[in-house]
Amino acid sequence: MSTPHQALIDKIEQLPAQRVAEVEDFVDFLRSREDARRLVNAAAKASEPSFARVWDNDEDAAYDRM
Repeated sequence: MSTPHQALIDKIEQLPAQRVAEVEDFVDFLRSREDARRLVNAAAKASEPSFARVWDNDEDAAYDRM
């Protein structure tokens, strides 16, 4: 029984070289999107302490309940 990774590799191996290059480009695109998403999440997490004073105040408590 093949794993999902091996099944994908088997399918890619059946493609002509030009299509393999397209698959590689698409995988690179997906990886760059994932890297960008991780970077955005890390930046948001790192900024939380800085914004805590602004977000956590009695004046804005009404907005927190929305």
